[in-house]
Amino acid sequence: MSFTIQNVLIAKGEGYEAVDVQIQNDRIVAIAPKLEVIGTAIDGTNKLLLPGFVNAHTHSSEMWQRGIIPPLPLELWLAELYEFTPLNPEQAYLSAVGTAIETLMTGGTTVVDHLVLIPGLEIETIAAANRGYRDVGIRAFIAPLIQDEDLSAGIPTGGDEVSRGDYVRPTQATLELVEEAVKQFHRPEEGVEIMVAPTGIQLCSDALFEGCIELSDRYDLSRHAHLLETKAQKLLASEKYGCSAVQHLKDIGFLSEKTSLAHCVWLDEHDIKLMAETRSTVVHNPLSNLRLGSGIAPILKYRQAGVNVAFGCDGSASNDSQDLLEAIKIGSILHSVTDFDYQHWITPRQSVEMASLGGATGLNRSDQFGSLEVGKKADLVMYDLKSLSLLPRTDPIGLLVLGRPVNVVSHAWVNGKSAISDHQICNVNVEELKEKLFDQSEWTPKRKSIAVAETEARYRSVMGLS
Repeated sequence: MSFTIQNVLIAKGEGYEAVDVQIQNDRIVAIAPKLEVIGTAIDGTNKLLLPGFVNAHTHSSEMWQRGIIPPLPLELWLAELYEFTPLNPEQAYLSAVGTAIETLMTGGTTVVDHLVLIPGLEIETIAAANRGYRDVGIRAFIAPLIQDEDLSAGIPTGGDEVSRGDYVRPTQATLELVEEAVKQFHRPEEGVEIMVAPTGIQLCSDALFEGCIELSDRYDLSRHAHLLETKAQKLLASEKYGCSAVQHLKDIGFLSEKTSLAHCVWLDEHDIKLMAETRSTVVHNPLSNLRLGSGIAPILKYRQAGVNVAFGCDGSASNDSQDLLEAIKIGSILHSVTDFDYQHWITPRQSVEMASLGGATGLNRSDQFGSLEVGKKADLVMYDLKSLSLLPRTDPIGLLVLGRPVNVVSHAWVNGKSAISDHQICNVNVEELKEKLFDQSEWTPKRKSIAVAETEARYRSVMGLS
């Protein structure tokens, strides 16, 4: 497929330039004013073209619980989430489709799905998500969420004796599951990749991390995990390792330019230095961090230290949406209250670069997508600058990042193929999706969690809450 976007605005220097952009197959082949039309001509007048953003951390299946879990810290929130998680592969498919559509409609062309697996149907869960992302046409990094320790291991002991159950699946069996997923679904040339993705230090043994490193090296897979999302995890790392979680992950070799780590709220100065040295990426999830009371990640310190930063929505039960533009806005302006020196604050253009090139860098794929350059993949999003929420005319990127854009994506392409055209999703029937999501769910505002009640006393004691 070939097409030419004509007379579209792109960012250049501190301003903008109207250019034509030629696409052949899946690549950008030329960017310049007044180019010859190849293939189909697409009018870009009064529109802004940007590289697609990366939704660099989410959990698609959480869509079935969005808006229902009350205000709780992560450790208690998880207890309720897992108590009510059981789904079926069809629901996993529908939530992947919904996650992909919401990401596309807010500027994202790539999603990193730290996919919660249905017990006993793990491969079927991955297959369902894979089918959903392929049907929508988004670029997907499917990161099966794995652990080998029971959920109770995620809370510090505080020096007390705590009984912990065995996890449902041995470490080696879990690694074999990931390898089987790689063999069945890892198709980079088709826009779907499998990642190695231990949930985090709180629920994973060193053996699981080390097995993931070996798989990552053998199959050239990107790596992903949660890292120090909460203060409780920082206390747990000290109990478990006698050093910081970042130091420990560096010592066992998990940190690298292929590694992206979600949250990173509770890192100290030495940890930040290690992140920069290892070229690991921080995925900033500001809305879930606020929703769960986890804290404010020191993003300005990361940037000043040379650490790559990307943006994620996190799952729809802790955000509770997949509005990537909202995450970018909050994740940018939130930090203006953490540093009085306004010269360190994040500008809209820096936000856009973090969301696109920063996301691609975190996946070790910045040579392939993440910026408007000849030779890169045609993962592109075009915004309608005559949309009401982008008017009146001031600065297009400023309006996009600092405003409250609504239905402003006019076109989106992934691998040079249309995913949105004239504000409409191209490849799936959105009305049918809405009906299925409605029919397979119910209003349940008053549910009670037994798991939270059983866990709360221990959590409050360890955290010093009266």
